[in-house]
Amino acid sequence: MSISTLYENDPVYQQAVQQLKQSASILGLPDDIVEVLRHPEKLVQVKIVVKRDNGRIETYIGWRSQHNSALGPYKGGIRYSENATAGETVALSMWMTWKNALAGIPYGGGKGAVRVNPKNLSQRELEELSRKYFAAISKEVGPDVDIPAPDVYTNPQTMAWYFDEYSRIVGYNAWGVVTAKPPELGGLTARTVSTGYGVALGVREAAKKWLGGLQGKTVAVHGFGNVGSYAAKYLYEWGATVVAVSDTSGVIYDPKGLDINEVLKVKEATGKVVNYKKGDVKVYTNDRALFELPVDIIVPAAVENVITRENANSIKAKLIVEGANGPTTPEAEEILHKKDVIIVPDILANAGGVVMSWIEWSHNRMGCWLTDEEALARLDKIMSSNFNKVFDEWEKKYRNYPMRIAAYAIAVDRVVKAMKLRGWI
Repeated sequence: MSISTLYENDPVYQQAVQQLKQSASILGLPDDIVEVLRHPEKLVQVKIVVKRDNGRIETYIGWRSQHNSALGPYKGGIRYSENATAGETVALSMWMTWKNALAGIPYGGGKGAVRVNPKNLSQRELEELSRKYFAAISKEVGPDVDIPAPDVYTNPQTMAWYFDEYSRIVGYNAWGVVTAKPPELGGLTARTVSTGYGVALGVREAAKKWLGGLQGKTVAVHGFGNVGSYAAKYLYEWGATVVAVSDTSGVIYDPKGLDINEVLKVKEATGKVVNYKKGDVKVYTNDRALFELPVDIIVPAAVENVITRENANSIKAKLIVEGANGPTTPEAEEILHKKDVIIVPDILANAGGVVMSWIEWSHNRMGCWLTDEEALARLDKIMSSNFNKVFDEWEKKYRNYPMRIAAYAIAVDRVVKAMKLRGWI
């Protein structure tokens, strides 16, 4: 059995390949180059055996996909999800290749996952799972090889366990083996906010181009986890009117605007945004109702495939800025493009986390620390510059296509050129 059968039939992987093929067609890349690019350089599957607190032995499956290293070490997060698959992991590693190339940072693309519901584990069990997973992939990672980071249901504490386990194995403090570590272990506090902050920057820059600025524009944020909550927070502080947010409990909507600081307090205290009661708030139990609201801007910041051909025609927003990975299906994007809806693609909009990880990693390697203010200022400069580069390229060459095509074309072209220069193809 070919290892490719582990992932080729996965719908998320097929979506990633479809996007690659669209970009390759426009760039005029031959099929044999596409065949090279659509497969990871390495896909590792590992078994993690955890002894639960009740004495029961549980077995979990994990993966690390290393998609492409032409531009530098593999870089990408590790997620804990009961829905994780090999195909999703490969697709996410491919998207990381394009995201890192587009951001102009010296990384290739990687991604990891463990199929587990972390909410069902105690803190001790979670630590055991994390240490055993990282020990299992320890020969595949390293500060100059593959540098993981947090993703869904992993966080700085998880990175601290990874860092300590790897350092124990290699016999020295390997500061650069993971990013988004706690500040006490060489991390940046700003890394926690960086992806959401970067998404907010994307909204700000896009609003300047198409909506006459951000002030007073209405925004709906789908997903109020780390990315969505910080994106909402900064947009609110910068003068946008955030009228709706959602999490798995439902949607809260107030056309006059939500008090995002209060929503953050309610979410932290109760775990559910629907417990927010201020103003004339309306509650919808179906979180996808958010996409039909009369708003200027939508920020999908939860999971993939939430904007589909079934709901694309109901979207009233003129601007969508993707905080999540793969939230818009290709069929939906085609519908929205015909409606003149602008979509700022994920590989551009949500790159703030990996850019901040590069800032942390490069300073770990040099043995010096940055302040959070310095780090966020650097992130602002890089993200704003990257947005405007993609916008200019799109305007010049690809205006008849969705903006994603320009972003992918730039990224894929950079990777292919690097592979040619290295003599790989």
